[in-house]
Amino acid sequence: MSDLTGQNISGTVSHLFRHEAGKMASVLTRLMGTARFDEVEDIVQETLLKALEVWKYKGLPQNPSAWLYKVARNQAIDHLRKKNLPLSLNDALHDLPLEDDAEINLEKGINDSMLRMMFACCHPAIPEESQIAFTLKTLGGLSVKEIAHAFLSSEDTIAKRIYRAKEKFREMKLDFSSPSLYELPARLNIVLKVLYLLFNEGYYSSNPEYLIREDLCAEAMRLTFLLTKNKNTAQPQTKALLALMCLQASRFNARADDQNQIVLLEHQDRSKWNHDLIQRGLNHLGEASQTNWLTDYHVEAAIASVHVSAKTFEETQWNELVKLYDTLETLKPGKSIAFNRAIAKGYSISVEEGIKNLLVI
Repeated sequence: MSDLTGQNISGTVSHLFRHEAGKMASVLTRLMGTARFDEVEDIVQETLLKALEVWKYKGLPQNPSAWLYKVARNQAIDHLRKKNLPLSLNDALHDLPLEDDAEINLEKGINDSMLRMMFACCHPAIPEESQIAFTLKTLGGLSVKEIAHAFLSSEDTIAKRIYRAKEKFREMKLDFSSPSLYELPARLNIVLKVLYLLFNEGYYSSNPEYLIREDLCAEAMRLTFLLTKNKNTAQPQTKALLALMCLQASRFNARADDQNQIVLLEHQDRSKWNHDLIQRGLNHLGEASQTNWLTDYHVEAAIASVHVSAKTFEETQWNELVKLYDTLETLKPGKSIAFNRAIAKGYSISVEEGIKNLLVI
């Protein structure tokens, strides 16, 4: 084990837990069942506390992720023994891999534990907003406050949605089989919304301790990428969402200054942008646009492509952005879209025109 200070250990545990908690919960819930969601969350939290206690005393293990999975598995086995639950379930937990696999079967279905759980959580028997809130909390690791921020809602409302979703899962005793081909499109769209919101929370963090949460963005991108590799989920909207994520993530290195303050697009050093990610984003957008299927992800990705394609802020094609925001407003009406459209008009036409549009929002 490596020797780190207590402060470094705490930071490492927090980082790992943000990245691994959802995966551990998905693996354990698959085995223990949806009726034991609360118990799974307790086990995951106990694993975090165990890591803080042991690592501060013994140091960081050689493979921290494997250590977390092993402890979570053992905690679950102890928990089940105390409950006198069937031995077969204990045997299943003994066979639990030390680390979550991140593969996707191109023919049979979704094998990534996180994705499989997301599709299970996005069940049509539960209201859409409750599906999303529950999945963001249980698998995305977001707090109720962060989810409320994403929905522009109150924490009390979000807490009630999550509670109702849990109760529904208990009542229905849902399993974790992949949805049928008939069910897949509807569930896919909800999963994509979850991934979109997860990425957004990383990109525009509502947590005062973090300006950007790259770990959330990376996980959202990983899962969306896996969806593009499955023939049943590699739909135009999936590719468009991945394009959007790549184009937005390409600007990470320029979004914060040395004092960790946000740097607005106008003042970003474009030489720091990741041009490999930009090209990947443009490629995914091209693939997503090969049909007549148009979603808000397509339009948002197109808007991002206009920004990253401009060599300077002054060379931005504002006329094109106005057209794109006009389209986006029809697909996804809202004040934030209207606000950005007004800004684009201000640069495209005149400051007066921009202000006029701002005043009517």
